[in-house]
Amino acid sequence: QTHARADRLAADAQEMLNEAQVKRADLDTVFVAAQAAEQAAQTHISQTEEALATAEAHHLKAQERESAARSARSEAQANMRALRTEVEALERMLARAPDSGSTVVNEITVDPGFEKAVGAAMADELQTSLARDGGSGWVALPQYLDAAEFPATVEPLSAHVVAPPALARCLSHVGVVDPEAGNRLQPDLTPGQCLVSRDGDLWRWDGLRIWASDATSEGARQLEHTNRLIVLRKDLAAAQARANDHIAEHEAHLAQLQEATQAEKNAREERKNADQGLSEASRALSKAQTDQNACTAQIETQSRALELYRQEQETSSQALSNAQAALSGLFSVDRKRAKMEDMKQTVEAARITMIQRRTANEELRREGEANRQRLDAIAGEVETWKQRSQTAIARIEELRMQSERTQVALRETEAKPDQLSHERKNLQDEITKAEAHKASAVDMLSAAEGALRKATEAERDMERHASDTREARAKAEVRRDAANEAREAAVERILEEQDMRSPQALLESLEIDADAILTAEECEVEVARLRRQRDALGAVNLRAEEDAREIESEHETLAAEKTDVETAIQSLRTGISGLNRDGRSKLLDAFSQVNKNFRNLFKHLFAGGEAELVFVESDDPLNAGLEIMCQPPGKKLSTLSLLSGGEQTLTALALIFAVFLANPAPICVLDEVDAPLDDANVTRFCDLLDEMSRRTNTRFLIITHHAVTMSRMDRLFGITMAEKGVSQLVSVDLKRAEQLVA
Repeated sequence: QTHARADRLAADAQEMLNEAQVKRADLDTVFVAAQAAEQAAQTHISQTEEALATAEAHHLKAQERESAARSARSEAQANMRALRTEVEALERMLARAPDSGSTVVNEITVDPGFEKAVGAAMADELQTSLARDGGSGWVALPQYLDAAEFPATVEPLSAHVVAPPALARCLSHVGVVDPEAGNRLQPDLTPGQCLVSRDGDLWRWDGLRIWASDATSEGARQLEHTNRLIVLRKDLAAAQARANDHIAEHEAHLAQLQEATQAEKNAREERKNADQGLSEASRALSKAQTDQNACTAQIETQSRALELYRQEQETSSQALSNAQAALSGLFSVDRKRAKMEDMKQTVEAARITMIQRRTANEELRREGEANRQRLDAIAGEVETWKQRSQTAIARIEELRMQSERTQVALRETEAKPDQLSHERKNLQDEITKAEAHKASAVDMLSAAEGALRKATEAERDMERHASDTREARAKAEVRRDAANEAREAAVERILEEQDMRSPQALLESLEIDADAILTAEECEVEVARLRRQRDALGAVNLRAEEDAREIESEHETLAAEKTDVETAIQSLRTGISGLNRDGRSKLLDAFSQVNKNFRNLFKHLFAGGEAELVFVESDDPLNAGLEIMCQPPGKKLSTLSLLSGGEQTLTALALIFAVFLANPAPICVLDEVDAPLDDANVTRFCDLLDEMSRRTNTRFLIITHHAVTMSRMDRLFGITMAEKGVSQLVSVDLKRAEQLVA
């Protein structure tokens, strides 16, 4: 029975060993597959990292290109807006010109640079229209058959002007010359002819001369504006084309940036998925390795159990043989059998105890082996996690560096508005400097023109001096001939009276320097001159050296004071220039704010329409005049003087309150401002007061006799005379009265 049990246990152990070996083979296959999956995941991570780096580089380049394209687009659009603003301003200015569209100034075309010449030649005649239907104006006449021609150096003005036939006679008598040639050629002009310079100087046949600095022509200014408008329109079209190109380029780069951003996002998502795949592969590999180690331990345990069962089977066979031998040698079978049963029970108990202890020992050994294998697996996992930690640290460092780069780029991007603002401020300063330089250049030009006029006058003086010199030369030649005759006569007298061979011999005999010899008259004149000089010297001045030193000291003091005065003048000019620049800037800012308020208040008072303030007569706001342009609903755009009395009053109120809004005060007193208004306009005026009170929290004190105005006030104050000669102040709170009535 024991032998059969041992055989059965050995067969079971062999079967369990076979199953464990099959399971081990399956686990080996799973382990190899897990290793391959982990290797593939690591390869995928490397590929995704490269793809992510490439996507980030593409994204950075696309972002740089998009930023550059956006800057170019903004610059092109700003240039286009500036040109469009200037074009619109010139169009409005030309549209507001008196009788625009009917005068000849709108019928002619002038080459750039010749506008002032045309304005100087025709002056106010440019504002005259062509004669139509027998009316007044320019009439077309045939050319002169024997018209006088200009000198060869004079260029006809008609070569630079395209004008109606009615202006042919006028333009044929106008020539263009350089400013220095005008004065020289003016005396040669025939009746009707005149000369002009490109700067606007005028020389007329009848002796009239007008410098460009002494006269201004509205027609010339309008022609300049027209030519400038043509150039600006061409520049605007080119700027529009450039802006469209930059917009298309920016849109393309923006699309590329979006694609690069999406590609980078996809690459990051792919990298994230690859990290997850590597983690899953690592976990599967760890699980497969753990299962493989557990299966290996199970196989070893089954192998040891099978070996024990075989040893037990051999022991049982040996014991059975010994028992059979002992049984055959025994005399008392029953007694021996009983003894054998006792021994069998003892052996069985010992065997069971041994098996239990051996099983416990095997369990402990297996647990120790499993713990050792588990420790090895844990060590392997620790090493794996260390590697993953190093990889994660490297990735974290990479992400940190990328974050720093991103932060640097973000700071640079955030600093760009300040840089652009600083550049804009620098450009404004440069514009201001350029304007100051322009003003200085204008001053220098005026000074140069004055110097030119002085040089021309000096040239005429030199010509007069040369004429005088020629006359003096002729007189000297006459005196020289007379002197030669006198010298010949003197030689003859010397030869006759002194019996000398020559005057030189007489000079040698007298031992006198030849250079000191003078005539008798010259000797007398020289003696008289020396006597006068001696008498003019007077007494000897013993303090001459001290007086000279005092005069020299005074001269040095005056020179130092002159230097100080020149320095102070330069400082004053610099200060005046700075004050003009600041004043111009502040005036433009205040003008812009007041103009905006004026437009809004005008629309509020008139329930529509347009109005604005414009500078006239000069481009410099410090020297320009101010014109109020108004267009009430249903009327044409006109100046303030062409409106009715009530409209003028409302417009003036809008302007006053526009200035008031720029710097509101807590209290405002209005004295009879509603006197020229009818009831409808008074209602608008009261609505405006309500709006002003709401916007500025200003208390308005109004002196009025109008019932509508008084009915809209919060409190009324009046003077009554209850007794003759005794005045009394009366106050009525209309708000409180309304509450009491309610």
